[in-house]
Amino acid sequence: MSSAFLSSLEPCHFQGYPRGKYKMVSWWSFLLYGLQAAAPAFAATPEDWRSQSIYFLLTDRFARTDGSTSATCNTEDRKYCGGTWKGIIDKLDYIQGMGFTAIWITPVTGQLPQNTAYGEAYHGYWQQDIYALNSHYGTADDLKALSSALHKRGMYLMVDVVANHMGYDGAGNSVDYSVFKPFNSEDYFHPFCLIQNYNDQTQAENCWLGDNTVSLPDLDTTRQDVKNEWYEWVGALVSNYSIDGLRIDTVKHVQKDFWPGYNKAAGVYCIGEVLDGNPAYTCPYQKVLNGVLNYPMYYPLLNAFKSTSGNMNDLYNMINTVKSDCPDSTLMGTFIENHDNPRFASYTRDISLAKNVAAFTILADGIPIIYAGQEQQYAGGNDPANREATWLSGYSTTSEIYKLLASVNAIRSHAISTDKSYLTYKNWPIYKDDTTIAMRKGSDGSQVITVLSNKGANGDSYTLSLENTGYTAGQKLTEVVTCSIVTVGSDGKVPVPMEKGLPRVLYPSEKLGDSKICTSGLVGLWETLR
Repeated sequence: MSSAFLSSLEPCHFQGYPRGKYKMVSWWSFLLYGLQAAAPAFAATPEDWRSQSIYFLLTDRFARTDGSTSATCNTEDRKYCGGTWKGIIDKLDYIQGMGFTAIWITPVTGQLPQNTAYGEAYHGYWQQDIYALNSHYGTADDLKALSSALHKRGMYLMVDVVANHMGYDGAGNSVDYSVFKPFNSEDYFHPFCLIQNYNDQTQAENCWLGDNTVSLPDLDTTRQDVKNEWYEWVGALVSNYSIDGLRIDTVKHVQKDFWPGYNKAAGVYCIGEVLDGNPAYTCPYQKVLNGVLNYPMYYPLLNAFKSTSGNMNDLYNMINTVKSDCPDSTLMGTFIENHDNPRFASYTRDISLAKNVAAFTILADGIPIIYAGQEQQYAGGNDPANREATWLSGYSTTSEIYKLLASVNAIRSHAISTDKSYLTYKNWPIYKDDTTIAMRKGSDGSQVITVLSNKGANGDSYTLSLENTGYTAGQKLTEVVTCSIVTVGSDGKVPVPMEKGLPRVLYPSEKLGDSKICTSGLVGLWETLR
């Protein structure tokens, strides 16, 4: 890399950093990097993150600075709608009211400025300047204020990052590389070729995502100078904005040996997106990053509950496969919705089915992730329809899913606080039939039993006689969704009343203590747990 090129990067800087401090590093400075890198202000470890519950939001689509709940946001326009970091701060009560302990926001870097044929870069995945912040979302002080506001509540901040590519308005064979900062030369990118076969790993890593309308120039992350730059950049980003964790985009499109250094340089928990449902493909990435999104679980979970004829066998089998074959299923991210896949409610409007998948997300293994709008049963299909403005819901705290999430997050938090092994106890499916699955998590005496059904809201009422719960004869259990009491039979079986296809969550009544679960309103409950 030429000294002239390095000199040209002097003006590039993080907002809030001394000008020129964080620029493309030279070969010799890389050798000192491990000793000189600043430690993050809040170095949240994988162990710290295991207990969190994440609310994921697109910054542009969650909350506006003016607090509007009527500002127009047509997803088909694919334009900025006005969401900001300040807006998020003003709605943290809404998020925390559901029991979430962390938020994940979309990328913060400077984006391509054009209104392309695919709209604007409101989502944050078309970066051009990694040393600038996206001014549509606010200033450096606003982002720092968001981090501070979360930390004052005991909550964590996770930020989305992209190391695989940049974004360009135009064809891949006519890119003006000078617009990228700091990677302003064609030399830092793989030669142009669009991915034709995503199952071909060589193509996936070396060719480009995107198309000839909006190109996503693919950085050559095998180059040492590109690695050096990303490692210094990510450590600085985390430190400057007191970030607690990172979600990493398009991980499978970067060679595996890049990621350990990146994760180490970040100094915080990193969870990667590996968009593949095969655990044999996805799980090995957890050997190079702390965690991965649990796409292997996503597909059988969706298929089990998106209709009343769903398949429980595949879900049952995948629970056992993931926990046995993946390095650590308790550090994976569990979800049913995100901005890349159709909303669950686009498949079915059945509220009972929606409650079941939400309960699974919170109470199965791993770190739960709920996508903004899921609590309001938003029903957008494929991108961009699934990127609705949350403010148009009015932030209702009385919606059925909002209340269900508050209840199941509460029992999860309480179980974590009373059972040291709860988080590392791997989910055990103890029962399955054609329409029902029951799972146990937690050590003897403090276990949570979750019973899920895909019979739907029109399903019949019956009593399920459940074995292998670990509860004792005569023990009183609280069903936390309905706040009713169930007594374990003399034969050790638990009579679980199933009604209208709703989920059931059981916990020993004597272990509830002063938690206020099922004894007060949700506001009082979460005031107690904060």
